[in-house]
Amino acid sequence: MERRAQEIRQLCAASLRALGADPRLELLGTRAYRGTSVLPFNAPHLYPALPDADFVSFRGASDGLALRATHSDDEKHQALLPGSPSARLVFEVLEQFRCESLSTLPGVVENLRARHISWSKEFIASGLTETSLGMLLYTIIQVTRSRITGEPVVPESEDMIEATRANLSSSLGPLLPHLRRKAHSQSAFAPHALDIAGLVDEAVNALESKRPARARSKDKEAKAPSFSLLMDVESDAAAIGALVSGTSSTLEQAQDGYTVFTRAYDKVSVAGDLVRADLLRGYRERVAQRVHEEAVNVALLAKKLQALLCVQERSGYDSGAEEGLLDGARLGQLVASPTERRVFKTDRFEPSAAATLTFLVDCSGSMKQNAPGLAAFLDVLVRALERIEVPCEVLGYTTGAWNGGRALKDWRRAGTPANPGRLNELSHLVFKDATTSWRTGRTSLAAMLKSTLYREGIDGEAVRWALGRLRDQDADSRFLVVISDGSPADGATANANDENYLQHDLAGVLRTAEAAGGTTILGLGLGLDMSQYFRRSTILDAERLGGSESVRDLLGLLERSVRAAR
Repeated sequence: MERRAQEIRQLCAASLRALGADPRLELLGTRAYRGTSVLPFNAPHLYPALPDADFVSFRGASDGLALRATHSDDEKHQALLPGSPSARLVFEVLEQFRCESLSTLPGVVENLRARHISWSKEFIASGLTETSLGMLLYTIIQVTRSRITGEPVVPESEDMIEATRANLSSSLGPLLPHLRRKAHSQSAFAPHALDIAGLVDEAVNALESKRPARARSKDKEAKAPSFSLLMDVESDAAAIGALVSGTSSTLEQAQDGYTVFTRAYDKVSVAGDLVRADLLRGYRERVAQRVHEEAVNVALLAKKLQALLCVQERSGYDSGAEEGLLDGARLGQLVASPTERRVFKTDRFEPSAAATLTFLVDCSGSMKQNAPGLAAFLDVLVRALERIEVPCEVLGYTTGAWNGGRALKDWRRAGTPANPGRLNELSHLVFKDATTSWRTGRTSLAAMLKSTLYREGIDGEAVRWALGRLRDQDADSRFLVVISDGSPADGATANANDENYLQHDLAGVLRTAEAAGGTTILGLGLGLDMSQYFRRSTILDAERLGGSESVRDLLGLLERSVRAAR
């Protein structure tokens, strides 16, 4: 299921960029971005949820996002947003419908219609139409979309909305004709959309004032929690469709951004030095046995990596050719044998490394079960990269203690000041650096099997560290491959700040690095869809790590990334 979800998201992201005619448009998770900025498009039907939605729904949603990005001015729209939540909801939806009505491509129109029908059925199934507020909003959405696009309302809704539509006819009817006529202009359309939003807000307030608290409670219970229209029926309305997961209010409000309480206990270590020699030899034997069992063809892997990471450079001439440049050294041969034709020379080209790679491994507690397969996977890749002379580093990140360690104790001794930032001891690991050969570094790679290295994960700072090391390497192309099975997590930091502090920082680091360019960042999720954070990612089967399948998945991701860069 995760792999299918990722494939759908990649296809929709490509469609978003093509229809929006903007290469900066991207989907991370279910949220749309332009470069590093999230697009504040909050119409609820833009965010279908797996596993219920089909591919057509996702295509319709991505087409809607592209049309909104093309035809709507974000700043102008945000400046006009009403203060009331219910009015904001309606104004947001009307602007989205306006943009969707401007499409003239039959396939896009069909996708948008299919998504609207699917969303309408989800709304009905959620139970929201059984509430007075839900029925009011549903009727407004159906009627206004029909007027703006010229399409009929969803057939299943005809009888359902009739009574509410009749009640609204005297107040809503005079406002509807303007929507279609003014759809070509955001500025001309907005006043009429605001009039309808205000009308809905008044109706919502009237409904709320008449309902007893018990009725409001029943309305809330009727709402299906999985439904994507995120409203609080008990109050007026609420935020819609926004991906709030990973957003830290502490970090957003901090003047200094991401902070660290103390770096006194942070360290960078050679991983092999943290394991006893005899134990490390045993680990190395286990890795070698796993590599032997998986039987990956290293020579073939090296050839495929060479095509992606090397360029052809001139290295001299090949003589004895029948055409090309005249070879002065063979002129005597031509005099002695006038019929001799092999007196020319041609340029000789050989592949030369044009890239450097860093693998950054999450060494949080949940990853230790994957250590044997992961070590074999990296061992094979490092060996293949060495054959084509592409520099490669294998780094890891964890913490020096559980739940804060000495950093937490220092914070408590300081009187527990509010919002201390990161509150644990970083432990960054070098399993193999860029200048160490596979033969010399393979033993240290096996330190990945030492279970006591695995604690908690401070991903954002680890990515900064790895990017800094990459920048110091001289190469035409740089790749950072982050391997993880989950989001950043550190109990002490979460408790002292908020639970999304580290997630928010990771997302910011990745977006900033992508915008700055110079390094292509890839995410490998072990049984996990990492597209929430990584623009380029794929899912690896954790049970088959080290084998041909996981290697093919990485090659496919590399190939797509290299092709996009060209």
